[in-house]
Amino acid sequence: MANFHILTGAGTKLDLPVIRTITIADLFDALRAGASDFWAKPSHYLLLAVIYPIVGVVLTVWMSGFHTWPLLYPLIGGFALIGPIAALPLYEVSRRLEIGEEISWGEAMSVLRSPAIGAIAVLGLMLFVLFTLWLTAAQGLYEALLGASPPRTFDAFLAQIMGEPAGRTLLVAGTLLGAGFALVTLCTTVIAFPLLLDRDVGAYVAMETSFRAVLHNPVPMLAWGVMVGAGLFLGSLPIFVGLALVIPIFGHATWHLYRKLVDSASLIRGA
Repeated sequence: MANFHILTGAGTKLDLPVIRTITIADLFDALRAGASDFWAKPSHYLLLAVIYPIVGVVLTVWMSGFHTWPLLYPLIGGFALIGPIAALPLYEVSRRLEIGEEISWGEAMSVLRSPAIGAIAVLGLMLFVLFTLWLTAAQGLYEALLGASPPRTFDAFLAQIMGEPAGRTLLVAGTLLGAGFALVTLCTTVIAFPLLLDRDVGAYVAMETSFRAVLHNPVPMLAWGVMVGAGLFLGSLPIFVGLALVIPIFGHATWHLYRKLVDSASLIRGA
């Protein structure tokens, strides 16, 4: 029964949340609300402001020392795949600010004690598998087009990508491949984690609801995916420092997007 709970939630009835229709304007409303939440409690992100630059420096040194520059772009793109996990405390901050509660960083981390933590862990594992598959596929694509010996410097790698026909093919094919992985992540988890924090509906219902949200609002949701991907890419450029700003804002905004997409009244489960 525990496994069933993780998949379908704590209720005795499998009720599917009702999806609303949204527009592009709603995306910008969600972003504005996310930015407002960020500035309401900016002290919560001191840790992020320290961690991400350090991660960026460590990755840069690692790539330089072990000549793994071909994985630079896949790693940057991979933030779009694992971002929903990193944003879990941010959803909790927005949820509490929404109902007028004061919130501390310790309280934001209470998501780890959520009744839906089992379902959250299942989805997190799925995203980790997707991230690993993406890196493996990206490495395989590079080796198929340019061989198994990577360039020793970033300048050599850039020249290889921009100056050789196979390099330009890699750039296009890799972008399309990454877009495919990002689309899978968008369809299965775009609002899954906020929904699980709001209601213990189970992993299956959370993924199914995200999928229906994308199908019901294809243009706005695809636009949201592009906005998130572009934001993460730009935030990663200065050795990942910008992610300390981009991830909190998009994390908060995702909570508000969830509120726009899901009819709260439909979340009342059967007894």
